[in-house]
Amino acid sequence: MSISTLPLSYCCNVHPSSTTEELLQILSEKTAHVQELTNQPIAAGLWLADTVTRELTQSAASLESLKEKLSQLQLPCYTLNAFPYGNFHTERVKEQVYLPDWASTDRLDYTVRCAKLLAEILPEGVEGSISTVPLGFKELCTDSDFMTRSCDQLIELARQLDQLHDQTGRVIRLAIEPEPLCVIETTAEAVSFFEQLRQRAQSVQAEQVVNTHLGLCYDICHQAVEYEDVSESIQTLESNEIRINKVHITCAIELRNPASNVEGREFLAQFAEPRYLHQTFTKLTTGSSDSGIQHTTDLTPEFALSPPQNWLDAPSWRIHFHVPVHADSMGPLGTTRASLIQAMQSVKQLSYAPHLEVETYTWNVMPGETPTDVCQGLAEEMRSTYKLLQQL
Repeated sequence: MSISTLPLSYCCNVHPSSTTEELLQILSEKTAHVQELTNQPIAAGLWLADTVTRELTQSAASLESLKEKLSQLQLPCYTLNAFPYGNFHTERVKEQVYLPDWASTDRLDYTVRCAKLLAEILPEGVEGSISTVPLGFKELCTDSDFMTRSCDQLIELARQLDQLHDQTGRVIRLAIEPEPLCVIETTAEAVSFFEQLRQRAQSVQAEQVVNTHLGLCYDICHQAVEYEDVSESIQTLESNEIRINKVHITCAIELRNPASNVEGREFLAQFAEPRYLHQTFTKLTTGSSDSGIQHTTDLTPEFALSPPQNWLDAPSWRIHFHVPVHADSMGPLGTTRASLIQAMQSVKQLSYAPHLEVETYTWNVMPGETPTDVCQGLAEEMRSTYKLLQQL
């Protein structure tokens, strides 16, 4: 039973960067400032866009500059977010963030570059983790051989991570991140996928490297949005020997009592924005003809203000919009912070210590007349999370 004692990281995908120069500037002006405001050591949870990985791979001088900057600012890096491949800050990201998917060699090659770069900057004696897409977005992954190709690509990655360990002594683990409406979204789907992956790996004598190097990134608010009991979810993964290599400490929006909470629905409509996908779920009351979990792919103002009657009559909605992890509420809206606390209590019971990272990437699209100071907001999240970890 343990909690990671490494410095807490926040995910730098909140800051736009498409070049090494921009990345170094972010570390100096943003991440170092967050550490100063937090008043505790933090780690840099780097997001390296595809363009940055190519630049760092091709230029020894650029890689050396990154190493020097991390050392100078006392920002260790033990985890990367390799989920967004391209520009995560264009006007419209939406479902494009899941491309390329794991059936594509571009996704494999990008992830291998990330792993090799992480091995170069990883602190001595510390394992590394890399979070990635949950294979792809369901609506886009319709080829009959998609799962087979994805498994084969992931097995090849596991082999390359094993070779990297032999060459460098560095252990790098992949963390596949279930997300609403993706190929892997629920805990049951994660279990089913790993059964299929292991069977495929066994048939090509790769079961050991797969079990060593491939696991999950458990983004807490994703499973909360799916109305899963996060404690049961984590216990199920543990009983099926699916390793959680990384935990994203996150909160999402919850609209309670939508029929009577008109103010809440009006405020929720302001969260519908054009950049990111905001998958929206409800759990309809049992006994009705359409009871159970229902979803709409993306939140729109129209849906928030004039929902179908069965959604209006539901006890609550949960929306995949990351909000500050210390917030129990956002005006007339609730959050899934209770699930965050519950999940962290379960993580503490694991026999190993997953990497921990705060991942609120939506500060720049949060509604409000006065824009939030991103560094101030991130620091408040970090301080709150450190306090929670101490309580645990």
